Amino acid sequence: MSPKQHRGEVTADLLLDAALRVFAEQGEQGLTVNAVTKASGVSLGSLYHHFGSLDGLYDALTQRWLSRLLGELVTALQTTRTARTGIRAIVRTYLSFVREHRDAALLLHSARTDQRNMTQARELRDSQEARLSVFAHWIQVHVDSGELAPLPPALVESLVLGPLIGVIRRWLSDIDIDVDTNSGALDLDVAARVLPDRIWRSVAADPK
Repeated sequence: MSPKQHRGEVTADLLLDAALRVFAEQGEQGLTVNAVTKASGVSLGSLYHHFGSLDGLYDALTQRWLSRLLGELVTALQTTRTARTGIRAIVRTYLSFVREHRDAALLLHSARTDQRNMTQARELRDSQEARLSVFAHWIQVHVDSGELAPLPPALVESLVLGPLIGVIRRWLSDIDIDVDTNSGALDLDVAARVLPDRIWRSVAADPK
């Protein structure tokens, strides 16, 4: 890598890191080019040079953290042997990621990210094809083995991730709901214990 390329990567990283801080501190409305350049110390011209627009910066930021999340999920999944232990690994890894990277989790589960994912669904799946294909292959292997119910892979994916994402959104928004007592703040440790078996029963060929 040439010195110029290295400087370019450093500048892009400064902008991405600053954008995440601004988003976490000021929300979607506060994420502006002026706020990001001020927080990063990088010029407006450099922001447009590297990302083209604020939307381009936002997309690059979400792709960065989505890649990291999916990478951790794939790594966890590949260490398991059964469908049931795979689901447990997915739940616990996802919840650990959210706890450790709360700002990034806020970004990935925001209304703005949802909207952009809806309008750019094909591009998103194409950019993450290598990681998503591992998950799809894992589903098919365990459907073929008779562990998972013979459902379309997209439905299995929704049944596994849907409840998990719902709990995460509750936790991120600080809604006072607890999965055990229905009072107090939602506890991710409790969710990590409860969700794997609940999700398993929704996708298992034999949920006993």
